[in-house]
Amino acid sequence: MEADPNRRDGRRHGRDETEEERADRRWGDLMQEIRVAQTGVQILLGFLLTVAFTPHFQGLQQTDKTTYVVTVVLGSLATGALIGPVALHRIVAGRRIKPRAVTWASRLTFVGLILLLATLTSALFLVLRVVTHDAYVPWLVAGVLAWYLLCWFALPLWIRIRHTSGE
Repeated sequence: MEADPNRRDGRRHGRDETEEERADRRWGDLMQEIRVAQTGVQILLGFLLTVAFTPHFQGLQQTDKTTYVVTVVLGSLATGALIGPVALHRIVAGRRIKPRAVTWASRLTFVGLILLLATLTSALFLVLRVVTHDAYVPWLVAGVLAWYLLCWFALPLWIRIRHTSGE
């Protein structure tokens, strides 16, 4: 009797699914992940867009206004990248290319997360700078950035490396 390639040490490993079924599952997973990030970036961008219309904004130093512009642009780019997979799906739906669409949507999502990271960091820097004017602001923002990097990238990569085989 031949050994089952889906079994290792008598236990089943992997999933018994076609490429299309796998693409459907991965698409559903990706959409659930995007919902969380999309909501956050859209709320943040909405608040950022209103700042320019407040009386306090006109009194900001040019450095703070420049930081604000950079933050709004980053937030807009993040929003585009995180909504992009929805538009991608709509445009290519029914064309029998879902596995490739999932790959591209995943890439857009990753870029969106990087841009969201930059937006959050820039927004935090702007707010703390305006509120405190203290020299420790860059250090505090660097600490929060390190926390984001740990939670969003270092820990998942560590788990991936530690708990997956090179198969």
